[in-house]
Amino acid sequence: MDPKYEQLFEPFTFKSGVTLDNRLLMAPMTTSASFENGMFTTDEHMYYERRGGGVGAMITACAHVQENGKFASSPSVSADNRVESLAKLAQTIQATGSKAILQIFHVGRMGSRRSLRGERPVSASEVPALREDAEIPRALTDEEIEELVHSFGEATRRAIEAGFDGVELHGANTYLIQQFFSPHSNVRTDYWGGSLEKRMNFPIEVVNAAKQAIDKYATKPFIFGYRVSPEEIEEPGITIQDTIALLEELKIYDLDYFHVSLGNIFGSSLRNEMDKEPVLKQLQEAVGEEVPLIGVGNVITPQDAVDAMDELGVPLIALGRELIVEPDWVDKVKAGEEDLRKVIEADDREDLLIPDAMWEYVRSRPGWLPIVD
Repeated sequence: MDPKYEQLFEPFTFKSGVTLDNRLLMAPMTTSASFENGMFTTDEHMYYERRGGGVGAMITACAHVQENGKFASSPSVSADNRVESLAKLAQTIQATGSKAILQIFHVGRMGSRRSLRGERPVSASEVPALREDAEIPRALTDEEIEELVHSFGEATRRAIEAGFDGVELHGANTYLIQQFFSPHSNVRTDYWGGSLEKRMNFPIEVVNAAKQAIDKYATKPFIFGYRVSPEEIEEPGITIQDTIALLEELKIYDLDYFHVSLGNIFGSSLRNEMDKEPVLKQLQEAVGEEVPLIGVGNVITPQDAVDAMDELGVPLIALGRELIVEPDWVDKVKAGEEDLRKVIEADDREDLLIPDAMWEYVRSRPGWLPIVD
């Protein structure tokens, strides 16, 4: 191993007591490969197994906590009869030597009647997303919101029963938890919306429900993480200061980490062109000393990862697209090899074990992944 990369391979122990072998994780990425009933397919097992072992932990694609909160072919953690399928995936990941973290979510207004079998998507308010063909969601009732909070707690219980090493609450990427926190998608005037403080209530209640499930059901140390998108481009939208305020409130729930979702790990503010300081550095300085941050976004080379740790101060790095292109990224860096695959040749598909729907997705989005036919 090149000595300048040694810090990437230092063990890391979370507050919960779980220790990762190194500072690298696999970022959660949608595979669109589960069965219609939300159970995992053989393709998904092969995809995770191919990328396991090198990283300290693998965070799965997001699993929906209610059936009205899914998108096409997302995995399910919405009922007890899904535990067996979840357990098999946890075992597949753990057999590689990596810790298995289940990401859980509700799609909210980003869903569609097509994937919800004709049911109208739900959200905090009847405000559609700013995207082409977005459907106007139905505002959740107070009773439904309480049931959703309970569902996140139950999903956490099922992850524990399935043998996962942790859960990550998906409060990012415009899904439901973020929708409640956003002044664009949440225009309620009750307990669940209005002021910044009230828009925090749903994320806080969800975190509390998951924490209570961990305290009640976990019989060994269990990782507890929260993913956040620090800003929105919408007006009005979430600001960096809003996010810092939320994370300050969440610190009391013994979270093991905050996973900061960014397109570029060194990226500066999307909302304020005058603010040139990297967003991740701002969050690290605000809350990172008390709750570790995971940085992600366009980390292509091992030097990128080292630079992020050194310049931004974050202790953990998640790899996304890089592990799709080069499943052996971590092992090769550790072994001192420099021939990291940077493009996907058509002939690479058999080796990469990318599920069909995921393969078609990456091919359909120019620039998302460098593919050469």
